[in-house]
Amino acid sequence: MRDDSPSKSIVSIGEALWDLFPDGARFGGAPANFACHAALLGSHVTMLSAVGKDAFGDEALGILRGTGVDVSLVQRHESVYTGTVGVDVDQSGKPSSVIHADAAWDRLRWTPEFEAVVAEADAIYFGTLGQRSPESRKAIIQTLQIAKRNGVQRVLDVNLRAPFFDNALIRESIAMATIVKLSDDEFQKVSQACELGELSDPMETLLALRQKFDLELVAMTRGAEGAVVVTRSEIIDQPGIPVRVCDTVGAGDAFTAALVVGLCSGDSVRSVVANACRVASVVCGYAGAIPSPAIPPQ
Repeated sequence: MRDDSPSKSIVSIGEALWDLFPDGARFGGAPANFACHAALLGSHVTMLSAVGKDAFGDEALGILRGTGVDVSLVQRHESVYTGTVGVDVDQSGKPSSVIHADAAWDRLRWTPEFEAVVAEADAIYFGTLGQRSPESRKAIIQTLQIAKRNGVQRVLDVNLRAPFFDNALIRESIAMATIVKLSDDEFQKVSQACELGELSDPMETLLALRQKFDLELVAMTRGAEGAVVVTRSEIIDQPGIPVRVCDTVGAGDAFTAALVVGLCSGDSVRSVVANACRVASVVCGYAGAIPSPAIPPQ
């Protein structure tokens, strides 16, 4: 990894889309949310994704640029639309969603330009959902192989959305990573997919996951209860930060962004995790995943 640049270089690869809430459309997609938050936290972020040549695609690029994300390698497609997701939010602020099929981000193609930006990065972020199509999965895997050859941290956000995953995808994605973030809602499925057995303590399971795949760090978010992080040398149980919740959309993405930016900057893991929970709590206090100043007026 590079360590000589004051502004760390991070690549985010995967879906950029729009969440269609009952009260209107909001920009989203875990990799896009992550990219925006990492840029807002001071990193140089390059987004590798695909959007349609439509109004949603134009607005998506505008929002990414508005937070400081480099969109020069985001691909535009005429034959498919920018991705959308139908979203409902329950009384506790927790979202449920239906992800619409055959979106532009399913048509992500690897290009030689990806190699130059990834080889010089400090970290690359990817998820499981972005691999739902064979074409995008191939592009993501090829990009991660370049990152591995160049010693770049590979950060997996486990983002399980039925029916777009299976046990093999979970295992293979973790095997490509050096850092893994998952939520407590995904914990059981990850444990089963990785054949970690019936360990009595979730902490033991996270430790077993880290050891089995020789990961540098595993982070599990727990909503209002904060997060637990295991590394090669320590276990951190970080309490949540009380906040009046508007909705929880994007909170996990903001947590991961703060985690990655802090780790790339060389801060202590304990302080990084505390700050990541603080950043996530701020996101819970406003509607949507990205703060409204980043969204251009209509």
